[in-house]
Amino acid sequence: MNDTLKEHLKLLPDKPGCYLMKDKNGKIIYVGKAKILKNRVRSYFRGAHNLKTTKLVSEIADFDYIITKSEMESLVLEINLIKQHDPKYNIMLTDDKTYPYILLTSEKYPRLIVIRTKHKTKKAGHFFGPYPNVYAARKTCDLLNKIYPFRKCQSLPKKECLYYHIHQCLGPCLNKDVDYQEASKKVISFLNGDTSSVVKNLENEMNEAAINLDFERAAAYRDLINDITTTTNKQIISTNDLKSKDVFGFYVSDDEISVHVLYIRNGSIVENYHTNFTYIMDSETAITDFIANFYTDDRFKPSEIITTYNVD
Repeated sequence: MNDTLKEHLKLLPDKPGCYLMKDKNGKIIYVGKAKILKNRVRSYFRGAHNLKTTKLVSEIADFDYIITKSEMESLVLEINLIKQHDPKYNIMLTDDKTYPYILLTSEKYPRLIVIRTKHKTKKAGHFFGPYPNVYAARKTCDLLNKIYPFRKCQSLPKKECLYYHIHQCLGPCLNKDVDYQEASKKVISFLNGDTSSVVKNLENEMNEAAINLDFERAAAYRDLINDITTTTNKQIISTNDLKSKDVFGFYVSDDEISVHVLYIRNGSIVENYHTNFTYIMDSETAITDFIANFYTDDRFKPSEIITTYNVD
């Protein structure tokens, strides 16, 4: 430990805030938060730590700190500082960058598309996921694109495309007054787990087509219903509690935390997410930070969050 670091440690206050660890080149390599800055920062230089923390400490040449009014304020500041500086020792939840999302864009004529990461995309809208793989995301997206006539073209063509002629697009290239608001609401509801209303509407359409002896159209609706059933029947639990919930399971080893998240919507598991990450200092703080970062940006926030750890 150099003399500058020793002097700075003596000046730490008994207040909440964030600290920014720097290497010998002055680059920020880690951002953390603390209920009491003095106790937290000094603890890095005392006792034994796991491998990742030991490596971090060996690279610390100096640090800065920012005092906040409360511990909650320090949590918000920490998230923003991590986004700003992208320190190499922070989790930042970029682990989910390889997992696909479904995006319902907020354009006047919205599109339903699969993207690889929501953190670096400039597209605005409603994000759903992450999905376990691209196949699962694309299958769901393709299914919804068959049911709802969203725009498929990246830019509006000068004349109608094939999707308009097969009734999978309302043709905003022809009619600028088309309204996607109702369809958007239904898709958002579907992707949040409420598939029953969609199936009911399709069943009504199927029955009406059969009454009118339009058996080809009725068969098309039947196939869509079967596709939805196949996609959604992979749920492993069902409950009468229809609240939206995210259930976090954590397994902690000396250097790594394994996370598994179940997304429960309308009483059924609609998706799951898994990742592993190494952590700095204590696992409890790492888990709190993980969950806080998990709900930044546009991720859907459920009515309840369930975890085996006590998280403030």
